[in-house]
Amino acid sequence: MTEADLVEIEAIKQLKARYCRLLDTKQWAAWRTIFTDDFLSDTSEAGGKVIDGADKFVAFTRKSLRNQATVHQVHAPEIVITSPTTARGVWALEDVVRFGPGINLRGYGHYTETYEKADGQWRIKSSKLTRLREDVGNGLVAVFISDPMRRAIGRLSRRVLK
Repeated sequence: MTEADLVEIEAIKQLKARYCRLLDTKQWAAWRTIFTDDFLSDTSEAGGKVIDGADKFVAFTRKSLRNQATVHQVHAPEIVITSPTTARGVWALEDVVRFGPGINLRGYGHYTETYEKADGQWRIKSSKLTRLREDVGNGLVAVFISDPMRRAIGRLSRRVLK
């Protein structure tokens, strides 16, 4: 690994930090700028769906969250520079989504991503979210959401969000 690679890796870390901050503060226009136009989101293994295109992804996320309080924390990045303008990475993820008073989802998993550099800026080109565990609780009681349960909830939410 070269010194130049380390500089690029740090830039990608900053990009992912902005991803979390802008998502959690609901700065949708600024959040859109961190993706390539042809961005591909795949959350199908986590109960979601595949969305092709950054504009569609941002609109879907904005509608899905409906300004609910969220906290996304990513850490332990494994980033590899694959060319002067491409890279790939895996991030450990912990997130919290507040659905209402006393009802929170806490999830644990990974983002597997690709990045593209254009006009001197790194952007996220693709992202696949996988989950290891999801807990729903109120601070006193938490319930583990199994894979079959998550799939059923995902099917229900897709019907509601259409």
